[in-house]
Amino acid sequence: MAEPSIFFAEVNERQGVFHRRAFMLGGIAGLGLVALGARLAHLQLIETERYTKLSASNQFNFRLTPPPRGLIVDRNGVVLASNRPNFRLMVAKDKGIDPAQTLKTLAEFVPMDDGRQARLLREISNAPRKSPVQIMEDMSWEQFSAINIRAPELPGVTADMGEVRVYPYGGAFAHVIGYVAKVNKTDLSDTGPNADPILLNPGFRIGKQGVEQAFDLALRGKPGAQKVEVDANGHEVATDPAGDIKATPGKEIVLTLDADVQNRAMEVFGEQSGAAVMMDCRSGDILCMYSGPTFDANKFVRGLTAIEYKELAQYDHKPLFNKALTATYPPGSTFKTMVALACLENGYDPATVHVCNRVFTYGGHVWHCDKTHGALDLKGGIAQSCDIYFYQAALTVGPDKIAAVARKFGLGEIFDIGIPGQKAGLVPDTAWKRRTYRRDPVWRPGETINIGIGQGYLHLNPLQLCIQASRLANGRKALHPRLVKSIGGVEQPSGAAFGDLQLQAKHIDFIKDAMVAVNTSGTGAASGLADMGLGNIKMAGKSGTAQGFNYASGRGQKGATGDWKNRDHAWYIAYAPTDQPRYAVSVLVEHGGFGASTSGPLARELLRVALLKDPEIRAKIEKPLPIPQAPTVDSDPDVVDPPTPAAAAIQAAQQPT
Repeated sequence: MAEPSIFFAEVNERQGVFHRRAFMLGGIAGLGLVALGARLAHLQLIETERYTKLSASNQFNFRLTPPPRGLIVDRNGVVLASNRPNFRLMVAKDKGIDPAQTLKTLAEFVPMDDGRQARLLREISNAPRKSPVQIMEDMSWEQFSAINIRAPELPGVTADMGEVRVYPYGGAFAHVIGYVAKVNKTDLSDTGPNADPILLNPGFRIGKQGVEQAFDLALRGKPGAQKVEVDANGHEVATDPAGDIKATPGKEIVLTLDADVQNRAMEVFGEQSGAAVMMDCRSGDILCMYSGPTFDANKFVRGLTAIEYKELAQYDHKPLFNKALTATYPPGSTFKTMVALACLENGYDPATVHVCNRVFTYGGHVWHCDKTHGALDLKGGIAQSCDIYFYQAALTVGPDKIAAVARKFGLGEIFDIGIPGQKAGLVPDTAWKRRTYRRDPVWRPGETINIGIGQGYLHLNPLQLCIQASRLANGRKALHPRLVKSIGGVEQPSGAAFGDLQLQAKHIDFIKDAMVAVNTSGTGAASGLADMGLGNIKMAGKSGTAQGFNYASGRGQKGATGDWKNRDHAWYIAYAPTDQPRYAVSVLVEHGGFGASTSGPLARELLRVALLKDPEIRAKIEKPLPIPQAPTVDSDPDVVDPPTPAAAAIQAAQQPT
């Protein structure tokens, strides 16, 4: 029997195919494992930091916190605007939260009527999701703690402590410093600084007027963030103070104002309507810029009710109106200094005499004066404020030359003092009338007569009148006003760095001598304005009574009689001391009557405060008492001089009764 034949070719071939496939699959698996390992290594070693942050972001959020707003202080460091702690209550719109029911629950702990709840519901519905809406601020500690204890039962409700703006002298500085208020839709923008998300924070406030508005970006600072732990729904469950990002406070702004002078202005004005501006006539620094009556800026921070705002807006004394910058009035007889200076600069002889008989007929029209002054030269015309004299003086020099000199003293000009709201007013000339009155472009002599006494088209604001007085007092420099002394420690340019007046010094000195005569022998003498009660320190000035309406219309009232709205405006410009001027002031009392009797005493009081705070002036006023002589000792030790009367009185008082 033959042996069977075995063929291995097919088996070997199949086995070879199996091994090749195994190696191929093993290689693919190996490559996959290598790729997976490499990816894991990349994720765990190289991108560790990134995924750690992503992981933390699921666990933690950052809540923006407003920065402390920068302080505003006066020239001596007195705080005019600062921040104080504020307990506030907020509600955020989120899933699973019923805002209406939440507000009803909160009304059990804080005062909240149905009308307020309805307004707050509208605000919550209009707010972005998870963006808190401020329900109440300035809560008491009892209210704050009662809500915080129940925080787990009140989802979406937050009671925390923030900061709120406070103005220690709320009324005195309201117009110049302004106030902050909640951000509204018109304040927001898609680009620029007002696109900052911090504006949506319920505790954030934005400047709305004055320095607060003009320097809002500098005062804002940079926001910080509070690190909070959240759950899967984004609700806060804990805080992580170690991870907080500190906010950067806003810059401090130092003003040139003096708190004592400004507060004194509010005191002396009382309920009168008007304005006062004081400048250092050496540097141009503004020490006082008051507008009255005023308002409490702190109420605007909290938010006025509709009734409160209506009362302020409808009051005829216009407390919301900044009369120091925005209001313009005829300057009256204060402008006679400019007419006289224009005359002198154009060759007018100051010895020229005009006779005042209370009436002046020109061009078929009769012009009047308050008194019969008789024969006066230019100095007497200024001192006695004679209208008849300046009717003729103005006609001699003409409107264009008067306007040219007036503009050199800042009249009709807008100055960069850092805050908005100025109105330039008007210093008219013949070119202005041609541009304005196309149908009647001819300048008439009667219009020159009106300009000669500060009436007619002429309209100026109290800041400009103070600049006029400051430049006259300085006599050389074309001073510019400076309100902001420094921003974040950076000193701002001085107001004395703007060149010279380019007028003859002897002519300015003549006007200054005439302003001294106003108070010693002229219109201010009856009110005793020259004597400031400061020893030899005297004040020079010029009064002005500006018509609010034409008397012939039957509406205007001369002086301080009749209906308040129809009375004349009372002006007074002044500087002191007369020998070495330090400070100049302009005072307007709206519908106050006669300037010398109404505005003059206010100007004197403000200058007194500034002068008494000046160390050099005080040294002149305060004279030291004579040093008492010590008793002389005789050569005989048992014999001494008799005691002085003061020493004898002390010895007698020490003797036992």
